[in-house]
Amino acid sequence: MLELVYPPRCMGCGELTESDFGLCGPCWRDTPFIGGTVCDSCGAPVVGERDGFRIDCDDCLKTPRPWHEGRAALLYQGRARALVLALKHGDRPELARPAARWMAQAGREILRPGLLVAPVPLHWSRLIKRRYNQSALLAQHLGREAGLDCIPDLLQRRVRTPVLDGKTAQEREDILTHAISTHPKRAEQIRGRDILLVDDVMTSGATLAACTRVCQAAGANHIFVLALARVAKDA
Repeated sequence: MLELVYPPRCMGCGELTESDFGLCGPCWRDTPFIGGTVCDSCGAPVVGERDGFRIDCDDCLKTPRPWHEGRAALLYQGRARALVLALKHGDRPELARPAARWMAQAGREILRPGLLVAPVPLHWSRLIKRRYNQSALLAQHLGREAGLDCIPDLLQRRVRTPVLDGKTAQEREDILTHAISTHPKRAEQIRGRDILLVDDVMTSGATLAACTRVCQAAGANHIFVLALARVAKDA
């Protein structure tokens, strides 16, 4: 009866689909999922085949990442960019559930038992305005999907940083220095653990790097990162 009254619709365009939280055929084809050979550090697609050795893209060779490995589900362009912006600014929190499934698929090589999932934090003033932290929603759904513990407030953003769009990598790093810290009541839960940091979009990686360093300073073991979308040079 519910399907008769509220038939499933495509998350992308609103057309009727066969199941809830899905994409219609055209939107699925237009959504740039990342597949094939990827950079082990950031998840961006790279040319070539696996040869048994670690692969890093040019950006990650130029700027080595402080975390162990990273992946992303989508390229931040076209239909994927529209979906991310709808989740982030369009009051569409329901998109986090299917997006987390895509992330679990993209991150299958780095997901492992015992990982502690934590989102990139949002400053309280932006949280009040937006009503939710999209990265926290992704982390919570991902934790359920992968059967991993998730602590949404493991980290906190102490400083309301300016919008980082358009900033250089160095400017982003300078802005984020000392802006993120562990939650004072959660620090002991980091010590000796492998941490999976979750974000909606990885651009320069400065925010994830700042979170990684905070976790390392608190005694974390290996740090992994997983983003819904990755900004790549060809995006």
